[in-house]
Amino acid sequence: MRARHLVATVLVEPGVVADLELRVMTEDMWLWPVRTAPVVIDGARMEFQVRRRLVEQHRGEWDDAGTWTPVWIGFGAAWHEFGPDGNVVPTGPLPWAAHQRLWGALDEFTPFVRYRRRLGGIPTEPTAEWPGLHLH
Repeated sequence: MRARHLVATVLVEPGVVADLELRVMTEDMWLWPVRTAPVVIDGARMEFQVRRRLVEQHRGEWDDAGTWTPVWIGFGAAWHEFGPDGNVVPTGPLPWAAHQRLWGALDEFTPFVRYRRRLGGIPTEPTAEWPGLHLH
């Protein structure tokens, strides 16, 4: 299995994306709209697929977020070690404090975000399907 960077996938009301990005930056986390993330080759398609999957999984509960911006929120150097080429070098599980800080920041934006308290992964190394994630 290739190296992956842990991220939360969040639907964000478009008018607050910049504010949320500034907020998570204070916790040494980064936010990328899925459409423009460096690991995405076809941003428009990926954005549509992620949004649709999240909205449909909630069977009507998240219909108000049907036009919102899907973003990935990941963890910076304070939470991980990075190799010389910028790829994440996991030294163990992500600290619980990182989870708590992320969920706390998202809770501050409750009316404007939809998310599940679960992390997924995006590739950190290039493959044929992904250009790889370089955080330096």
